[in-house]
Amino acid sequence: MLLSNLTPPVTGAVLRLSVDFNSPVDYLIFIFQILFATAAVLLAGPVVISILCTRALRLQNRFIFMLNTSICDTLVGLSVYYLGLFDVQEGFPSRNGTYHVLPSLLGVNIMTFLFAQFDRYFAVCHPFAYTRFVTRGVIISINVYCWFQVYVQLLIQNFLPLSKAVQVYVFGIVSLQVIVLTKVVMTIKLYVIARYQLEKDPPSAERENNKESLRIIIFVVISFLVLWCPSFVNIVLRLIVGRGLVFRNEATNLFAIMARLNAVCTPAVYLWGSPALREATVRTVWGRVCPRCRRR
Repeated sequence: MLLSNLTPPVTGAVLRLSVDFNSPVDYLIFIFQILFATAAVLLAGPVVISILCTRALRLQNRFIFMLNTSICDTLVGLSVYYLGLFDVQEGFPSRNGTYHVLPSLLGVNIMTFLFAQFDRYFAVCHPFAYTRFVTRGVIISINVYCWFQVYVQLLIQNFLPLSKAVQVYVFGIVSLQVIVLTKVVMTIKLYVIARYQLEKDPPSAERENNKESLRIIIFVVISFLVLWCPSFVNIVLRLIVGRGLVFRNEATNLFAIMARLNAVCTPAVYLWGSPALREATVRTVWGRVCPRCRRR
């Protein structure tokens, strides 16, 4: 009988720390994982709180996408306290893994960024149809679908026999290639719109708002692709070609660390590119934690 992908691990296994502390490098890796996880939570968490607590931001569709990705980034930061501090290996085969539940958070971000790019394209190029048909409920439904699509596929994968689960996993990797190619094309398209089309519009608050939103999504997608693509290429090489780098665990997996660094870069770009979000964060979070921040 074929075993399910949810076959329990061997009993008696001990969950060890990710490093042995036999060299200074081990200490640096362990400290880095703690600092990285904390930085991701402290950057993305306040963005989530600020958007939820500020009605003016919640009413704008682009901030709903920011909220969704920031929730993912916060969870990614929390996941590093497990993936980065303990001896965990995700994949086939896995060791002390989470059945790809935590790594799939990056998949939710990929889907959300793709829909956010289409949202900005239609908002700028087809404003009348966008205002009429793309309501706040539609945007919320799209963001919920990103979670649904990723984790329903993961649920099916985990209940399949291991051989079939690997096939589904490879199919997901191939599908991601199409998504990545679409993201690249949309990034170029949005850059052209921001660079040439918006410059022809008369000065107005709406034009500045569109320029700001386009600038943010372009920077976020570019940084995401730059940090995530090495891990993606390495996974493709290992599964399809049979070559690629193999790491001891997730804490020493340089490519996986680069991919998770998006949990820090993305909220940082949001705060850098949006004065309204920056002001809301100071008012709702950091202003209460540190009164001096509010006065500044």
